[in-house]
Amino acid sequence: MGSSSGPGHGYDYAFKILLIGDSGVGKSSLLVSFISNHLADDLSPTIGQSFYISDSGGACVSAFMVQNFSPLVFICFLFYLLIGVDFKIKHLAVGDEKLKLTIWDTAGQERFRTLTSSYYRGSQGIILVYDVTKRETFTNLADVWVKEVELYSTNRNCVKVLVGNKVDKEADRMVTREEGIAFANEYGCLFIECSAKTRANVEKCFEELALKIMGVPKLVEEGSVPVKRNILKQKQEQHGHQGGCCS
Repeated sequence: MGSSSGPGHGYDYAFKILLIGDSGVGKSSLLVSFISNHLADDLSPTIGQSFYISDSGGACVSAFMVQNFSPLVFICFLFYLLIGVDFKIKHLAVGDEKLKLTIWDTAGQERFRTLTSSYYRGSQGIILVYDVTKRETFTNLADVWVKEVELYSTNRNCVKVLVGNKVDKEADRMVTREEGIAFANEYGCLFIECSAKTRANVEKCFEELALKIMGVPKLVEEGSVPVKRNILKQKQEQHGHQGGCCS
């Protein structure tokens, strides 16, 4: 599987991916690491301290660098403060198919949850992130985040991935790999442990999710661009005609 994050690339399918989990588990770091292909140090919680606006994962704009804000960036910054959400675009190649992933990074703070609930709608993939060194972030998956997915997700076919982040801090681990696997099996998720800091398995988190989505016909149909959708429709019609001839 290849990847491309530069602007101007065509694509066959567009999918919406949502990152959820408690504040401080490393959602933003995972996203930055994946988009920029660089090591990501721990970032501030996603509450407006900093944000990224780019198709290729460009530079971070600090809230304190107001003197460098263009009017558009400033407007986007205000919007970001209000809703506690950020997004990035990443292009991937799965075989001969080109994918565009729009990845939404939501704030984990309580005060933002009702504001960001609308971002569950239409998601083809959801990544649930916890910190392997903080048990509370793991227990909150079942107590809070899974319930939100069940309540707000409008797509029952969406693919879910459970991600245990910060495995680079093995000495501080409080959640075992076996516990993560058991949770993933119970709630029907893929399971991956990774480190946004060292980039271990970061790309795997998103690429395996994309592969799984491409294996669900309903999601493929939803995400296909008009030209691709027509091709899929023609193939379905041809298959139907062939089936009728043989019956």
